[in-house]
Amino acid sequence: MRKAFWASLFAAAFLLPGKASTQPANTMAAVSGADRIVAAREALRKGDRARLEALAAVREPHVLDIYPRYWLLMNQLARSEPPPARALRDFIDAEDGSNLAERLRADWLRRMARDGDWTGFVALFPELQNPDAELRCSAWTARLLTGDASALAEVAAQWDALQSAPASCDMPLSAAVERGSVSEDRVWWRIRRQIDTRSPNDALASLALLPPEVAPARVDLDQAIRSPGPWLDRLPANFAVTRAGRELALAALVRLTREDWPAAQLRLLRIQDRLSAEERNYANLVMAMHAAIGRRPEAMGLYAAAGSIDTTPMQRAWRVRAALRAQDWRAVRSAIEALPAEERDSPDWLYWLGRAHAASGNRDEAESLYLRIAGEPHFYGMLAAEEFGQLFMPPPSTAPLPRAKLDEAERDPSLRRALALYQLDMRTEALREWVWGVRNRDEQFRLAAAHLALRHELYDRAINTAELANPRSNFELRFLTPYRDLIEPQVRAQGLDLGWVYGLMRQESRFVIPAHSSAGAQGLMQVMPDTGKWVANRIGLSNYHPRLLTDPNTNVLLGTSYMRLIMEGLDDHPVLASAGYNAGPGRARRWRDAQPLEGAIYAETIPFDETRDYVKKVLANAVVYAAMLEGQPQSLKARLGTIAPGAASE
Repeated sequence: MRKAFWASLFAAAFLLPGKASTQPANTMAAVSGADRIVAAREALRKGDRARLEALAAVREPHVLDIYPRYWLLMNQLARSEPPPARALRDFIDAEDGSNLAERLRADWLRRMARDGDWTGFVALFPELQNPDAELRCSAWTARLLTGDASALAEVAAQWDALQSAPASCDMPLSAAVERGSVSEDRVWWRIRRQIDTRSPNDALASLALLPPEVAPARVDLDQAIRSPGPWLDRLPANFAVTRAGRELALAALVRLTREDWPAAQLRLLRIQDRLSAEERNYANLVMAMHAAIGRRPEAMGLYAAAGSIDTTPMQRAWRVRAALRAQDWRAVRSAIEALPAEERDSPDWLYWLGRAHAASGNRDEAESLYLRIAGEPHFYGMLAAEEFGQLFMPPPSTAPLPRAKLDEAERDPSLRRALALYQLDMRTEALREWVWGVRNRDEQFRLAAAHLALRHELYDRAINTAELANPRSNFELRFLTPYRDLIEPQVRAQGLDLGWVYGLMRQESRFVIPAHSSAGAQGLMQVMPDTGKWVANRIGLSNYHPRLLTDPNTNVLLGTSYMRLIMEGLDDHPVLASAGYNAGPGRARRWRDAQPLEGAIYAETIPFDETRDYVKKVLANAVVYAAMLEGQPQSLKARLGTIAPGAASE
């Protein structure tokens, strides 16, 4: 709880003891306008409380006037002696409805949780409009500790969604198990699912939810996770006597499956007779999913061996994808029809179920499924429309907005603050204000906000806000073509398709020049520093330095050159090249089959969630851009084409 509280605030620097400012108070008070906002933000960053207090005390008719006061209260909440509740309440009441009032409520609730003021927490929490996972869990804790046991039913209902819950969920999770709202079996399933993730250590923490008499030792589970092969090879003869012993064996099998699928299958054969039918089915299910992800032909047989067993959405999806990769349309239909309704009705599975019916000659049923999504401006809507011979047409222009709506957006306090913050390069704060300003607003207001963003060259906000307004129209706002005088010459020089390049850039950066990913990719085309260096060497660009990636001209030169280079190494195929741009050309090459494969099936069976979604969106973007740029109907199927077989060594 304490760790989450501190992490929620800006940085440890401003939690240090305040430093006495060397500037006289009257000098500080003389700072005004945008300079005062910048100075207050810097004082917050440095932990200069005296200066922050002086700047917050100034009141002036500036659009960001409330920020220094909010920063001061936030700083005070992080100190050992919090501000008086009256000061917090006054700010919230005075600025009610604003983004900062909402954020201060959240900060105050975190402080209450840290201090154990659960009565105060219960009173304040209903005012919060958008609680995060940490605060939702703290709210359950508060209700339980103030005598409201109804929280247990809510925890039980959301149990499966709390697999990666924050530390603030520890108490309500434990209470739900201890008081019988969640069964011991559901705890074991939670542990199983946590083991089959990139963060298996979460399963170690979940051991504490089991009764001590049935839980395996933490050190044993840790060893089974870290050294699964040796653990399985040293299993004692009586390991299957207890559920804990069998679950440890399953844990090791799951982790080994992720590392070395054939080795895991061999070890399962050795011990499967000592597992229950349900446990064998689970082991086969996990192996089936990882075999499907790895494009192994054994996947279909393993899914069949798993039978009917509780599965996750990911396991169910890969059952469909395994059948698609095998081009077994009967199995595709069976796997999709077995999905829960909310999953089965998603555009991807509606399309593939239609394809499965069409493959069996049931054209009427196929067309009824296609009709449910045909014409939607997304990957599967375009494919469904093409089943009727309908190409994607150049979209019509959106009708002009009433002047009153445009004026309403310009006057909106949150949007005005966002624009001012963007001007000061406070992009995080600006984004929060913008998102707050367009939440729960009608379509016309959001469109007006998108136009406002476009006038200020905030292309990402224009695109996202127009998409939020209506994802089926507003194409001139959702598919912008900024920097065309910079981009088009490079595209022509590389012999690339302009629609594809714009489609990729839209997905990469939303045309934000200073865009910077957590992995280190930078600029309009999100070029990684090492990739930039490699491309610079290939094209003879001297004096390359990673700092050049923030220059739009250099970024586009390197990005389009990289697109050309990977196209040349990947059969000049846009599907492979799009996958290669995101995940690396080596992976895109390895994901091919030994036989020709439909491009849409290749895209659907890409093993990385991020890359799979990326490729679909880039190709659909390219279709829209090409229709708009060329003024001609476009075919997504033609772009997807067929993926040529890969080499056996891949």
